[in-house]
Amino acid sequence: MAADTSTEKTGTEPMQEAPAPACVMSFNSTDPSGAGGVAGDVATIAAMGAHALPVVTSVVMRDTAEVFDHHALEPDVVVEQARSVLEDVTIAAWKVGFLGSAEGVSAVAEVLSDYPDVPLVAYMPNLSWLEEDEQQAYLDAFRELVLPQTEVLVGSHQTLTDFLLPDWEGERPASPRELAVAAAEHGTRFVLVTSVLVASSKTPDQFLDNVLASPQGAITGEKFERFEVSFVGAGDTLSAALAALLASGSELHMAVGESLAFLDQSLDAGFRPGMGNVIPDRFFWALPPEEGEEGEPGAEGGSEDGDVPGTRHIH
Repeated sequence: MAADTSTEKTGTEPMQEAPAPACVMSFNSTDPSGAGGVAGDVATIAAMGAHALPVVTSVVMRDTAEVFDHHALEPDVVVEQARSVLEDVTIAAWKVGFLGSAEGVSAVAEVLSDYPDVPLVAYMPNLSWLEEDEQQAYLDAFRELVLPQTEVLVGSHQTLTDFLLPDWEGERPASPRELAVAAAEHGTRFVLVTSVLVASSKTPDQFLDNVLASPQGAITGEKFERFEVSFVGAGDTLSAALAALLASGSELHMAVGESLAFLDQSLDAGFRPGMGNVIPDRFFWALPPEEGEEGEPGAEGGSEDGDVPGTRHIH
């Protein structure tokens, strides 16, 4: 017979329930490689000490090297997933990744609009693998419906330039501030631009800058040394980490610095499970140090889903 541990029998105070971690709802696709999508979001949000509420928007057929196809879920199915949980759980932040289709964007945007005080981190991946008409319809819907509700838009310099300034013809690349101005025209408060190529005047090596910017200018960021390994899942990792930190109450500039440091160390501990790209290890901090290592943080670096080279301790 089980022991009776009630207050009446023992005279002790009932055990208090520990406070729940902050909850982040992620709208994203499935990724069978585990590199990004809801799999990457769940791992990242958990690693940051928050609780993920994953809502599947589409099924993507891919491996660690490339995307082959995808099937968007019906918008009603996406909405029902979200509404079922939102009626039960209080959320502290949103993370938006790939929403599957223009119709999916519309459906998710309607859910987001019911919670205007919850901060939204939106990640814009490289969608060059979509058919041109499908891609354009998706981007137009995202621009019109999601950007007005976005606190921070995350993406690589090239992807955000193509998305926000498609007619850019300047002799120099658009600056993070100019991207922030373009995003602000649609209602987005900040952009976190990754993989901004910077050439140092003191060394022939090139660097990649990662900059949080508003229409008034750059706010904070980190510069990483350019490297030669391609990663997949980096953008989802960065944006999910940022959403989790905001959900936990961190100030934006501090959350950006911590999420960039987390991404850097995840990439430094990255591993190659197949024949394609390297996947970030979001639980690098749980691994025992290898023999001979001094336990210092990872080497400098930065990435954006499969298009940034780097040197890493891949295992």
